[in-house]
Amino acid sequence: MLNSGETAYVNSGCEEETVTTAFTPNAKNHARLGPLASRLVHVDDLPWEPIRYPGCYVKTLLLDKATGLATVLMKMDPGAVLPDHEHVLIEQTYMLEGRLVDKEGPDAGVAAGPGDFIWRPAGSRHVAWAPDGGLMIAVFQIPNKFYEKDGSIVDLLGHDWGEKWSGALATRGA
Repeated sequence: MLNSGETAYVNSGCEEETVTTAFTPNAKNHARLGPLASRLVHVDDLPWEPIRYPGCYVKTLLLDKATGLATVLMKMDPGAVLPDHEHVLIEQTYMLEGRLVDKEGPDAGVAAGPGDFIWRPAGSRHVAWAPDGGLMIAVFQIPNKFYEKDGSIVDLLGHDWGEKWSGALATRGA
């Protein structure tokens, strides 16, 4: 049985190998699963957690703190904004409801709606907003860098990005 974020090891005969450091926060049904068991996530049972930016909430479906990999269900209230941020590695988003619009940046005006899939290359930077609200699944190879007005660089929870995620980026050889 693993606790959240613990590494699972499997003995493959000659040596042990790492299986995963990934977990789903707040997934009570995962507590007694073995290291190689599939993780069924009962999304309706997960709480909506507010992030640093007003009107934006996530349900974390998968998180691997060691690598930075994250999959979230994100909800944005009408008019909510994700301010200036950089996609450090590729980000993928599938829109379920509403619209996500590039408000500022090189792709200003580009809008993704229900059924659209949009991905952002590593290094791309923009401001995104949901004029009518939105619900989307987002997959991050590593969390975004948000550029604050005071010059600090944080993740979506407001943690110093370098302190929290530079080690994970280094494990990817980036």
